[in-house]
Amino acid sequence: MKAFVVDKYKKKGALRLANLPEPELLDNDVLVRIQATAVNQLDSKVRDGEFKLILPYRPPFVLGHDLAGTVVKVGSRVRRFKVGDEVYARPRDHRVGTFAEFIAIDEADAALKPSNLSMSQAASIPLVGLTAWQALVEVGKIKPGQKVFIQAGSGGVGTFAIQLAKHLGATVATTTSAKNAELARSLGADVVIDYKTQDFEKILSGYDLVLNSQDPKTLEKSLGVLKPGGRLISISGPPEPAFARELGLNLFLKLVLWLLSRGVRKKAKHLGVAYSFLFMRAEGRQLGEIARLIEQGLIRPVVDKVFPFEQTGDALAYVETGRAKGKVVIAVAN
Repeated sequence: MKAFVVDKYKKKGALRLANLPEPELLDNDVLVRIQATAVNQLDSKVRDGEFKLILPYRPPFVLGHDLAGTVVKVGSRVRRFKVGDEVYARPRDHRVGTFAEFIAIDEADAALKPSNLSMSQAASIPLVGLTAWQALVEVGKIKPGQKVFIQAGSGGVGTFAIQLAKHLGATVATTTSAKNAELARSLGADVVIDYKTQDFEKILSGYDLVLNSQDPKTLEKSLGVLKPGGRLISISGPPEPAFARELGLNLFLKLVLWLLSRGVRKKAKHLGVAYSFLFMRAEGRQLGEIARLIEQGLIRPVVDKVFPFEQTGDALAYVETGRAKGKVVIAVAN
């Protein structure tokens, strides 16, 4: 099969198109012919080696964290899927590699593709959908009437999270550029702040939850918009000690993460708010819940561009410009 490979960790390094053997199938796996995948900022960070201490991949490895496609083979213990099923998924860590024509994934990581979406639309959902679900539903436990601040409302996570928060009954504020303000409003944002000309810290207050996806300076400012007892959930770091325990990291790495998060944890405690770091996990059951919301018309995908498979490197470079609205998709096969 054809696949795009990372030969070594390198910032903005090129991907190599290679011919690889078809993946081996474990008993609980489904083999999926990938028809579409999508690009995430996470792909750049993994390629650059930003996560290699806590999420090591030994080069050469195949990049990619989203897929939509058709099951072509099932393992002996698979019960949820059959050959011919159309599925979508975010493969679990250490088994990623969707910039390829085929992938073997655990059946627990997949769900039936939303019936009203094309393969390209479906491929745009898994990573950002699971991130938003785990932040707002699982950790944040958003309730009707609460106030939620979602940063970068025109980005991949932001476009999905705004819609999910509104479905949960929250009042939603977001930041974006003026040219993307109407998009954010169309997704349900109640308060749209132009990050280029306005300071959200001076506009927002009394919020129950912040979903942070930006730099450390923005994170610290975001703590100040929370009401006492509120929570900031960051998907851009720094990781906290609880995350280190969850991964079972060694004592040295636990100490590193403790030091990295010390400042933000101290400020959060001083303000009487909570801080959590979220590194989303693969979860087919949650993708099934998300598919139902999409089929009911409650959430829609936002796709900026679709690149052909041969231009996977160009798609990654485009995402790295930060100009994408929603998700950037790669069409792997018809």
